[in-house]
Amino acid sequence: MSEFIAPEPVAPDLGRARVATGDELAALLHHPSADVLLALLDNPALDEAQLCLLLERKDLPGQVLEEAGKRKPLLKTYRVKRTLCFHPRGPRLVTLGLIRELYLMDLVQLALSPAVPAELKRNAEERLLMRLPQIPLGQKITLARRGPGRVAGALLTEGHPQLLSVVLDNPYLTEAQVLKALSREKLPPGVVPAIIHHRKWSISYNIRIAVLRQPNAPLTTILSYLPQLTVSDLRELAAPGIVPETLRRYIQAEVQRRLGAGVPKGSPASRDQ
Repeated sequence: MSEFIAPEPVAPDLGRARVATGDELAALLHHPSADVLLALLDNPALDEAQLCLLLERKDLPGQVLEEAGKRKPLLKTYRVKRTLCFHPRGPRLVTLGLIRELYLMDLVQLALSPAVPAELKRNAEERLLMRLPQIPLGQKITLARRGPGRVAGALLTEGHPQLLSVVLDNPYLTEAQVLKALSREKLPPGVVPAIIHHRKWSISYNIRIAVLRQPNAPLTTILSYLPQLTVSDLRELAAPGIVPETLRRYIQAEVQRRLGAGVPKGSPASRDQ
């Protein structure tokens, strides 16, 4: 027979939670009962620091988070709003509303936090993207260095020289974001050269294909890519309207060279031949 464990007395604590001060109030912040914690929200002595300490509890019952989010008098300070947004189980509708009030770098931290729900992270990214046109260059450089991937991709397409020098090194920038930038018909003049000369992105096969489709890509660079591409990709690029006519003739010549002379088996260029 398992040992009987008496439940924690709650009724006396309920009364104390509404009027406690000092050390007693601080101790009640760690109480296991949701009812006691809800009663603490009615305590006029509960200050901002103590409320944030309560809201930072990872084991905080969901109803306490919900109730705190409903009470506008408790949401007067930025620190409380931020704490609610960063709680892994923060109330959805409340946090989606509060996210609009977060400072720039808090939005960045929220978008990158692994503990935050995916919907909230996406919303934080959307807020950052909406603010980009009004953000000064200095803050954009900070975002280019350590902002989330979608934001880095948007900054890449802006093409500012001071942004390009750091955004391509952003650890959250993905190949998909670089390819999305290269899929645009018009890009600022510095974007394609910056990608071509970057130590990481310049060696990506998919990015090299995308660069070939860019009308302003340097011809010498493009021609150096052709021997590394598969025949099937070359044939696709040689279709009318894909690349400028001058480049199209070079591609057709490369295809004929491969088919006529053959390529060594096992080389990257021999795939799909």
